[in-house]
Amino acid sequence: MTLAGRPPAAALVFRTLLVHGPLTRAELGRRTGLSPGAVTKVSAPLLADGWIAELGRPDGERASGRPATPMAVRAERARFVGVKVTADELIGVLTDLTATPLAARRAPLASRDVDSAVRAIGRLVAGLRTAGGEAAGAGAPGAVHGIGVTLAGDIDARTGTVQYSPFLDWRQVPLARLVEAAAGPPVVVENDVRALTVAEQWFGAGAGLSSFAVVTVGAGIGCGIAVDGRVVSGAYGVAGEAGHLPVGGDRVCTCGNTGCVEAVAATDAIVEQARQATGDPGLTMASAVRRAHAGDPAVREVFARAGRALGLAMAAIANLVGPERIIVSGEGVASYDLFADTVRTAFRAQAFGAAADCDIVVRPLPFEAWARGGAAVAAQRVFAPAPR
Repeated sequence: MTLAGRPPAAALVFRTLLVHGPLTRAELGRRTGLSPGAVTKVSAPLLADGWIAELGRPDGERASGRPATPMAVRAERARFVGVKVTADELIGVLTDLTATPLAARRAPLASRDVDSAVRAIGRLVAGLRTAGGEAAGAGAPGAVHGIGVTLAGDIDARTGTVQYSPFLDWRQVPLARLVEAAAGPPVVVENDVRALTVAEQWFGAGAGLSSFAVVTVGAGIGCGIAVDGRVVSGAYGVAGEAGHLPVGGDRVCTCGNTGCVEAVAATDAIVEQARQATGDPGLTMASAVRRAHAGDPAVREVFARAGRALGLAMAAIANLVGPERIIVSGEGVASYDLFADTVRTAFRAQAFGAAADCDIVVRPLPFEAWARGGAAVAAQRVFAPAPR
């Protein structure tokens, strides 16, 4: 019931329709570089199996001559569940084949014990399937074909193993196998920022761009990178760890090194620095933001330092990758106005040549959008299985 085993051209046509459709065969040929005959050949089995469908002739098209019938992905053909795991909460969405949300739920993560967390994920998935009114058997059209679980950390997506997740304190956890045993459908496990990058590439601010980056600001500093239309993970699965780029200073990072971006600009780091600057050990992020907005110079300088660190990291990304756009997201962008100026100043000063022209877009996204990224990664495995 998947596209595995079909020729690469079929996956290319399917992916192009998913992101850019509906498209006529001629438009598909122009976008993919395939000949008209090749487009027709690979489209036929996709049409026969119900993965794509021909739409009616566009309004106003002349009846004479050969009609240019557009084709589109059949969104209802399959469903997917995406789950975003945080240190204390699970956020889940049920989507169709185009990762359009059909239902969403949240559940507290009462324990970080692996077995307890897996059972909680299983309950959340079951609840979403019930909310979506799933009645078809496993693997049938319209059934849940896959689950994508995303979380922060070093993730081996090929084996579905959490190598290390600092916020959960998990090491060498075979999460895909465990969740699949608890929930049923095939499971993909991916770094949460890379999954968000996939969603942005398909349907968000990265759609239509050849190369872009997503930088997330919050409990950690994450980065997802798309180059030549592909979201990259690198040979060791840790590509895009912008939070651990060295930007100077003597603050020790959670990774054990000194001078990382995350040690200056992550939420906990900002709070700790603000407490030191004010002498108030009870200061929270919310109260730090209020004091900065009220003009407290010591707290404003903390946010300015965070902005400089982020700007330097983003300039390094621009210099190395040359993205058309850098999308800034994460829960930390709620206070982005406090360091936006220093981000841009540091970025322009450090970016080399034309890299300084990179478009920077601030895009607040709820965790449901991150969970949608998990569903998008699970859907991606249906038509573009990862190499083993």
